[in-house]
Amino acid sequence: MLFITNREPQGSILTETGRGFKFDLDKNSPSNSIYCCERLKKNKYIELGSDVLMSRLKDSKARQLLFFIHGFSNLPEPDIFPRVTKLQKYFDTKEPDLIQVVPIIWPCDNDLGIVKDYWDDQKSADKSAFSFARVLQFFMAWRDKAPEDSPCLKRINILAHSMGNRVFRQTLSVWNKYDLANGVPLLFRNTILMAADIVNESLEEKQDGRLISQASRNVSVYYASDDLALRSSKISNLKNKLASRRLGHTGPEDCSKVQSNVYAIDCDNFNNKYDSPKGHSYFLNDENDNIGAVFEHMFKTIKTGRVTVDDDVNRKHIL
Repeated sequence: MLFITNREPQGSILTETGRGFKFDLDKNSPSNSIYCCERLKKNKYIELGSDVLMSRLKDSKARQLLFFIHGFSNLPEPDIFPRVTKLQKYFDTKEPDLIQVVPIIWPCDNDLGIVKDYWDDQKSADKSAFSFARVLQFFMAWRDKAPEDSPCLKRINILAHSMGNRVFRQTLSVWNKYDLANGVPLLFRNTILMAADIVNESLEEKQDGRLISQASRNVSVYYASDDLALRSSKISNLKNKLASRRLGHTGPEDCSKVQSNVYAIDCDNFNNKYDSPKGHSYFLNDENDNIGAVFEHMFKTIKTGRVTVDDDVNRKHIL
């Protein structure tokens, strides 16, 4: 499994292709450096370097790429890699060689206490934007220098879960501010905002999240009003004198104020059954460990490039 991270390794922070890579889990401060690596098996990784990783992705049999940005309080082995392994398995079950999943790993805190972790992880998510904006800039430079007779034709998709949406939103904001002339390019075919832990006005005009819509052909917002993890998020933000409903609770605050490529998918009917009792990680399997309704909908969106909704006028759908 290929992956990208801005978690510092043990030992030297300088990139060294071919070396063994070990996460320093005691450090949750984002590194300014980016490490492009491969997971060989549990707890065994090697560093590849950006050129090798991008070439491997280009040469992959998969026709599309899906970059997965995880949520808060997730560590590589107990949480992220097993989840991505299951995600890849489900995609391969539906259609082999269609999608390759590549996790983007940012440094969550591993302290005890959900509220403390949550607030620390918000800071880490914001700081990670500078690192991952460099990844986008590396990709654009790599793409521009590719031979004209051998371009990379793979479609690129994003799946951001929970606080990973904050990482993604801030990354585009930093990239736009420091590296681009005026606005982000249309880079992503499908952007999937799953149980998004950002304010529900984020995709509106003059908000940083507006860049998500501009960079994507389609933006699918999956939400559930009884997502208990996002209630904890709201409590934590109230503690720090911030009050706002989350995008993953309500969908967009006002669909008339977001771009026409934004779709709202209500998952309230089953999120707590799929992920009891929190109802937060409901995008993989159902209560019987079968491929779930959200995954089926998400798969169809990625495969076709079209978002299925019941209400075409308001771009809303109830699963």
